[in-house]
Amino acid sequence: MKLKRTGRGGFIPFITAGDPDLPTTERLLIELAAAGADIIELGVPFSDPVADGEVIQRASERALRKGVTLRDALTCVSRAKQHLDVPVVLFSYFNPLLKFGRDRLADEAKEARVDAVLVTDLIAEEALAWSETFRKRGLDPIFLVAPTTSDERLSRIAQQASGFIYAVSRAGVTGAQNEMSSDAERLVKRVRGVSALPVAVGFGISTPEQVRQVWRFADAAVIGSAIVSEIERIGNSPDLLKRVGEFARSLVASMHIDRPFVS
Repeated sequence: MKLKRTGRGGFIPFITAGDPDLPTTERLLIELAAAGADIIELGVPFSDPVADGEVIQRASERALRKGVTLRDALTCVSRAKQHLDVPVVLFSYFNPLLKFGRDRLADEAKEARVDAVLVTDLIAEEALAWSETFRKRGLDPIFLVAPTTSDERLSRIAQQASGFIYAVSRAGVTGAQNEMSSDAERLVKRVRGVSALPVAVGFGISTPEQVRQVWRFADAAVIGSAIVSEIERIGNSPDLLKRVGEFARSLVASMHIDRPFVS
């Protein structure tokens, strides 16, 4: 996965497939790309998203009530990809993928032009067969690392990962926070000690100032709950796309760093 050299850090927004509905999700992918996203994470709705806070949990619940599935998420990516060239990461818990089937998922994700897959609860010790299958289809396996990740596991993850490594800014679940933890910067330094891949930082980033803070020590900022919260707040308003696009632009506007984004 190649990341743009924009003169600023990378911007990686997250949305949930099917929230508020699938046609809007497709248009949101296109709008977020136009708003400057370098990569977009598309969440597969799941009934027990234990790593997510209340905002993303509610988004999953809304999508599941509409019957949205993994297959729907893949179809959504396939349609949106006709209008954008920004990489899309399929973000999922393991159970829906296991039920779908490893080879089938890899084949259909490649056909849909998904670029990478991040499985939140698939640990590196059990992920090798999945990682190899993804790479054979040209899909990057993305892994999460946390401040509590041991050095041994960090090295194991670095050996399997490609595309980029997602560094969780703090222990706990997703959700906006008022201040960035110093744990995130220390974790990024540890990752760079074992991998040359770009490092994206997520969990709790919700303001332009926090985006700026992350860009000072990491390659990209992942913004999920703040964007999903905007979608929830705006609901089915006719100007949903416009307002979410404006919010996304506000997070990254006029914020440049001295070094180029690592590719």
